[in-house]
Amino acid sequence: MEKRSILNSKIFKLSRICALFVALLAISGTAFSQEKANNNPDKPYDPKVAIFEHIGDAHAWHVSLPLVKEFSIPLPVIIYTNKGLEVFMSDKFYNANNEETAYQGKNYAYVLENGKIKVADAAGKPDETVRVLDFSITRNVASMWLGMIVLLIIFGSVSSTYKKRVGKAPKGLQSFMEPLIVFVRDDIAIPNIGVKHGKYMSLLLTLFFFILINNLLGLVPFFPGGFNLTGNIAVTLSLSFIVLLVINFSGNKYYWKHIFAPDIPLWLYIIMVPVELIGIISKPFALMIRLFANITAGHIIVLSLISLIFIFKSLAVSPASIVFVVFMDTIELLVAFLQAYIFTMLTALFVGMAVEEHHHEHGAEI
Repeated sequence: MEKRSILNSKIFKLSRICALFVALLAISGTAFSQEKANNNPDKPYDPKVAIFEHIGDAHAWHVSLPLVKEFSIPLPVIIYTNKGLEVFMSDKFYNANNEETAYQGKNYAYVLENGKIKVADAAGKPDETVRVLDFSITRNVASMWLGMIVLLIIFGSVSSTYKKRVGKAPKGLQSFMEPLIVFVRDDIAIPNIGVKHGKYMSLLLTLFFFILINNLLGLVPFFPGGFNLTGNIAVTLSLSFIVLLVINFSGNKYYWKHIFAPDIPLWLYIIMVPVELIGIISKPFALMIRLFANITAGHIIVLSLISLIFIFKSLAVSPASIVFVVFMDTIELLVAFLQAYIFTMLTALFVGMAVEEHHHEHGAEI
């Protein structure tokens, strides 16, 4: 049998795609770094600024396109103070020279301090005595909406195709999505939950594809990708809290009996009951930290490797830097799928433990 050439393998093709993305990222990063250097010629390049700007949230969406000067899309600012609600666009915090400045609103003057909106005093400094409740549409919120729109488009198209092609073989996008859906059902839901898996398929599919789509969009180094949604601990906390509610509202009497009345000597209850209660929280907490840490770490490593070019101020280190970035980007592509799988699989496992029926053993049966 003739062996396929490695040049035609799927892995090599994916690596070439990753290499293209990395090259575009390097071009955008060079333009961004050069712009900063022009604005601050005496200030050395600080990789922490670029890295934390990328992995953090913001009130504007910075757009980096290949061979195009970087610009920002302002997002709506929605804040509430003791004087009422105010709504304006985030570009009000910047003057004509793109420098941060105070904005005089209807009720107060406002400033940005480390990405947080605060009321400004007469000197333009943050006034900590006035509380500001921030309900703004930040970059993370906008990117989450983008991910949901992509999911609606994909599954709306697949659903429409299924209705039109009843009883026929999958075609187009349907043929790509069906194996993933069947994988979640046959390899995640059924083995971990069992006969009751159908009740939880909507949750598992939503978690799997929401995490996967946002992981993949986060790997695209130019607009509308390049965000760090699943690397934001508030997002992973929300997903884990949903899992926590589902697990405990699904728990049967045997699940709660195992926590509050386990089959152990009474003197051990003082130890085991607190341990089991901690276990209720620790399971979703582990989901939250695992997804947050893995996605954030990948973004930090990639940006750190690219920053080496600007730290050493030499293109001589760029070949080694790009090679390592291509390798890490390929690993990140694997991690995008792996973390979606792990989060969904552990959710199914925890739900399965909560709904599992207890079977009493009455001795051997012939």
